[in-house]
Amino acid sequence: AHAATTGDWAHAATTGNRAHAATTGNRAHAATTGYEAHAATTGDWAHAATTGNRAHAATTGNRAHAATTGDWAHAATTGNRAHAATTGNWAHAEVSGKEAIASALGVAGKAKGALGCWIVCAEWENKNTGWHIKCVKAAAVDGENIKADTWYMLKDGEFVEVADDED
Repeated sequence: AHAATTGDWAHAATTGNRAHAATTGNRAHAATTGYEAHAATTGDWAHAATTGNRAHAATTGNRAHAATTGDWAHAATTGNRAHAATTGNWAHAEVSGKEAIASALGVAGKAKGALGCWIVCAEWENKNTGWHIKCVKAAAVDGENIKADTWYMLKDGEFVEVADDED
């Protein structure tokens, strides 16, 4: 199933697998719950959210947010003060607008941002009782300690550069 809106204050929602939701109006929202489903917005103050595995959320408006909760899901924003957050395992968060935050909180999560943005990552360890949080850390993308447009994850409590396809 597909849902699309173009008007202001419009909403798009899907619940089927491999379904898509798209909005172009200001203050519009797109949400999906199916696996491999995608949500995208282009209007200001618009939000995109996905809950299925391998589902992606993307926004281009200022102060627009993208959030994913499924494993291998990705959240990306290009607007200023727009934030991307992932809580699924092996998921990625990416921001390119000014004053934005990329947050990857799941197991083996990665984050990257443009110069002047912030990244937040969680490091997990697998003990006999399952996965447990080892460390959570935030850093400014300053171009020196944390490079712009470079994927990072936490290893042994420190941010390390990683390839796009590296876990």
